[in-house]
Amino acid sequence: MTTFKPRETLTEQVARHIENLIAFGQLRSGERIYESAMAKQMDVSHGSIREGLLLLEKRYLVRNVPRKGAFVTTLDDFFVRSLYEILELYLIHTGRKLAREWQPEDMERLESLHGRMKDCYGRNDLSGFLELGIEYTQASLAYADNYFIVSAIDDLWPSARRCAFVAFQSGGNQVLEDNLARMEESIRAIKDRDEERLATILKHYAEQQCRQVLGALSQSQARRGA
Repeated sequence: MTTFKPRETLTEQVARHIENLIAFGQLRSGERIYESAMAKQMDVSHGSIREGLLLLEKRYLVRNVPRKGAFVTTLDDFFVRSLYEILELYLIHTGRKLAREWQPEDMERLESLHGRMKDCYGRNDLSGFLELGIEYTQASLAYADNYFIVSAIDDLWPSARRCAFVAFQSGGNQVLEDNLARMEESIRAIKDRDEERLATILKHYAEQQCRQVLGALSQSQARRGA
């Protein structure tokens, strides 16, 4: 039976568990999610599973099809390109504000998270690396100062995490090293309050990870077709 975090609502706990199954490929692209089996596995009611799936639909991980059930959102080229295109716009917009307005405590947090990610890389802790990567990006959004952007990005993170795992699983240590290098570059640009350089770094980061995810999907399709 799954161990839940006591501070989360039951719906959030259910959603987080299913989100992890999707993010780490245990529920595959396009796969149907059976409420009865999931309720039994998690020892919760069907209603709790249904509410969790509705929340995950809002976060783009699940499609609820009337009279057919819930399905994992298909991870294809269109979905991946759409995701990284909008993330790029949001990250550049908020990154410019961060470069202009950051305070010493912001830099301390970013550098601490980067250091912890390097530790995870050294221990080959992919899950920890991914979680800290999301926390790092969230910390960089401290100056977004826009309700709609923050809300939209909160709903996009689960898909970004899912795609990042696909890229890391396929590309191995090189993908992790690329991410750490991009973070080091971005921290230097933020310290220098160089908006244009930071915008360029974030653009290249989004484009690079998009290519990595698409490449991984292409390899997976080729293996299935072989």
